[in-house]
Amino acid sequence: MSVETLSKKAFFYTLLIVGVIISVFPFYWLVVMSTNETSAMFAFPPKLTFGSYFWTNYDNVMQNMNFYRAFLNTVFIAVVSTTLQLFFNSLTGFTFAKFKFPGSKILFYIMIGTMILPSQMLLVPQFIIMKNLGWLGSYVALIIPSIATAFGIFWIRQYALAIYDDLLEAARIDGCNKFGQYWHVALPVLRPALAFLAITTFVGVWEDYLWPLIVLTDSSKFTMVLALQQLKAAHTSDYSMVMTGTMLATIPLIIFFLIVSRQFIAGIMEGAVKS
Repeated sequence: MSVETLSKKAFFYTLLIVGVIISVFPFYWLVVMSTNETSAMFAFPPKLTFGSYFWTNYDNVMQNMNFYRAFLNTVFIAVVSTTLQLFFNSLTGFTFAKFKFPGSKILFYIMIGTMILPSQMLLVPQFIIMKNLGWLGSYVALIIPSIATAFGIFWIRQYALAIYDDLLEAARIDGCNKFGQYWHVALPVLRPALAFLAITTFVGVWEDYLWPLIVLTDSSKFTMVLALQQLKAAHTSDYSMVMTGTMLATIPLIIFFLIVSRQFIAGIMEGAVKS
């Protein structure tokens, strides 16, 4: 191996290491500050080592916010929303990709056109619809408007286009109807796309702030982000406590990502081996 090749590899790996450090440092700082007093945040030079105040900060979080209630609310909303999105987006995307029906192209292009609209433009119409249906202040108002998205349908459709028509024809000959072809043939092939969509949907629902702030009126139904915002507003000077609450709210996202990303990578590797 030549010196030039070694130098290129060394430069490439150096860039990767720097990128990883830059990406991981904010979370590392979050964890460090959750184990220290607030005064350590303003120390110079900044303190980068773990302290011994985590349990004190943890107790303060539990005393000043209904953490577990907000956690269960968020888990329920995120799991149900993600499950419904995966089902409806995959079913619709598969239909657009493999079945032709009158007006299918027009409907697909109209759906794609909605992707250019800012999400803020939909807040007022959605709020009026939720009010007229009597859903304001309920979990339904958070779940139903997002059970299908233009991006999710488009994403699944692009993956579904790669499904061989011969597989669908063989399933039809074996007695599968159109839904059976989707369930038994398409879903196993769409696993990497579904895993990616699950990650983006779950994280998006978990971190959503504006829509829950608009439709929820009962603090007992608040999501984690709203509860943390209340904690921050009520205790503006105790940053270490807020950091602890934020860290505790972030851990489930990391666990979910690690679990689902394995399915995503496994699906990609399986497709690479088959190809």
